[in-house]
Amino acid sequence: MVQLAPGAKLLQRCLPPLNSKTGRVHIFFFTLVIYTCYHLSRKPISIVKSVLHKNCSDEANREGKIIVPDNETFCDWAPFDGKNYDSLFGTLDLIFLSCYAASMFVSGHVADKIDLRIYLCIGTFLSGITTIAFGLGYFFNIHSFAYYAIVQGLGGIVQATGWPAVVACMGNWFGKNKRGFFMGVWTAHASIGNILGSLVAGAFVETAWGWSFVVPGLIVGLLSIPIYLFLVPYPEAVDIRPPAQHYPNEYASMDHPVNNPRTSEEAPAATTSSQSNLLLLDKEDSVSFLSALRVPGVIEYSLTLFFAKLVSYTFLFWLPLYIRDAGGFDPSASADLSAVFDLGGIIGGIIAGYVSDTTGASAITCVVLLILSIPTFMLLISITQSNCPTRPK
Repeated sequence: MVQLAPGAKLLQRCLPPLNSKTGRVHIFFFTLVIYTCYHLSRKPISIVKSVLHKNCSDEANREGKIIVPDNETFCDWAPFDGKNYDSLFGTLDLIFLSCYAASMFVSGHVADKIDLRIYLCIGTFLSGITTIAFGLGYFFNIHSFAYYAIVQGLGGIVQATGWPAVVACMGNWFGKNKRGFFMGVWTAHASIGNILGSLVAGAFVETAWGWSFVVPGLIVGLLSIPIYLFLVPYPEAVDIRPPAQHYPNEYASMDHPVNNPRTSEEAPAATTSSQSNLLLLDKEDSVSFLSALRVPGVIEYSLTLFFAKLVSYTFLFWLPLYIRDAGGFDPSASADLSAVFDLGGIIGGIIAGYVSDTTGASAITCVVLLILSIPTFMLLISITQSNCPTRPK
């Protein structure tokens, strides 16, 4: 039996109960805020890189100091004050993303087994703790690379709780019909979180960079309270029948695939036991990894998303530092300028969703946008290289 959140129980006594429409609005905005905060807490590391290793010659000129061999890295934060600072930054990113990716395989299965409200409550709280822990390195004057590496690894593990859980919440409340534009708006949460993370971290980066982690960490950590009190991830908790997750027979038997899933809307909603449908499962069941790979399109879409994420996470972790080095901007301005990339992500996602719904050609829409991204990146590189000053030593 699914337990209704205690705060939601209280609200039902003084407000009209959730129906199918208001429940969808509730879960749409709640999960959007949740994953926005997850991304907000991931962004600070890319902003703070700009001050962990700076051009100390410029700093000396501003402060009227004379650089001698003994203090030529006086403005940097050890252990990132050496010539290998780039590789150390890259190692931190590698640790975070490796732990994040590995934990994703486990996170989805765990989310299937326990209450999504509790799972997200724990996930946001621990994400806040790990984000704050990185910032505490500033206040406690910690210069051990091992400390920051461990914090990043733990952060990657707990951050993996977010995506499978919010997607499951959305899937519990929404059916499949016309989801392109709708999901284009909803998936703006990543870009919104990156923008807010850039602005919040950028506000503190040049004064006390520890706050660039502590403030986002507090935001995502404290979010665990309203999640526990008010999130309603299951329609059944308020006596609402869940919507159909897919068109009837859209994914039929592996031995008898459906040729045209759109025309199957007239078919009976129930499927026979011989169909072995991989996606229309009871809530208690979960799809194995190998079974999921057999679903038509999973491998192709996974590879596409792999390369798209490769680019987007490169920008997530390195764009502010690249803007600083290539454009000569200060760390705060670099943080603000990096947010423009995510603004484009919001607009692009909504446009892609609308075009996908209108044309019914989601794959072609994806291909066209990926192709258009190539000259865009080449233009960015061309502009920055023509204006690239000497990099900090």
